Amino acid sequence: MTGIDSKEIISLIEWALREDLGDAGDVTSRFTIPDQKEGRAWIVAKEDLVLAGLPVAQAVFQTVDPRITVQGSSRDGERIATGQTIAGIQGKLISILTAERTALNFMQRLSGIATMTAKFVQAVEGTGVKILDTRKTTPIWRPLEKYAVRKGGGLNHRQGLFDMILIKDNHIDIAGGIGPAIGKCLNARPGDKTEPAIEVETRTLDEVREALKYPIQRIMLDNLDPETMEEAVRLIGGKVEVEASGNVTLENIRRIARTGVDFISVGSLTHSAPAVDLSLRVETV
Repeated sequence: MTGIDSKEIISLIEWALREDLGDAGDVTSRFTIPDQKEGRAWIVAKEDLVLAGLPVAQAVFQTVDPRITVQGSSRDGERIATGQTIAGIQGKLISILTAERTALNFMQRLSGIATMTAKFVQAVEGTGVKILDTRKTTPIWRPLEKYAVRKGGGLNHRQGLFDMILIKDNHIDIAGGIGPAIGKCLNARPGDKTEPAIEVETRTLDEVREALKYPIQRIMLDNLDPETMEEAVRLIGGKVEVEASGNVTLENIRRIARTGVDFISVGSLTHSAPAVDLSLRVETV
């Protein structure tokens, strides 16, 4: 469906529909519209946006009624202008209205993430820096939200706690320092091609120097000012990848990118992206 597990998406859609319909279903549409009356509808953008979630919306409509047809005139990842038609829908009007809000909720949320991501990607254009998301996602929605980041031109950091070793400040403090924390992880890894990469969060230049003593893959510069980041990048000297993180905004991201880092991770892509405004317009046949 979208390059992620379609079974997970269908399960999420079923939960969302159950939340909206309860046991009685769409009582307003059922009481006001003849059961067999058919019509057409269009999903229309009410603001400029980057589209994400159209295949999910299509699955919502067809979960409610497999006879509904959804014809997309746009594709996920495209820039959409205000007033532009995104998709046409045809089928029983009761079914269309029953699915409407759930379908639009998915699209509005995911397009909001894609749109915000595209703004950050554009802000660092020409620097060679790649924009990453984080694990600051809506519970259960993470696969979809990370999909939307990709559609906005960003890249995914780790999917969860299972696919990368990221040694953060709490791990360092509990282990007794960067050296002991890294050492424990190196000793615990399986030592084959399946072993996860190691990234270490650093808060000072001394921690950067300590981290460089070990065979790790990436150093994160956490909440450092741009001048200190530049010095850290010089210290690292291309030995490992460098990621900047912490308090990144559209206003300061280009300055951060110019420090020479390889990646900038931005939590707000998923935890603070505003939903875009979409509407569904119906026409009876």
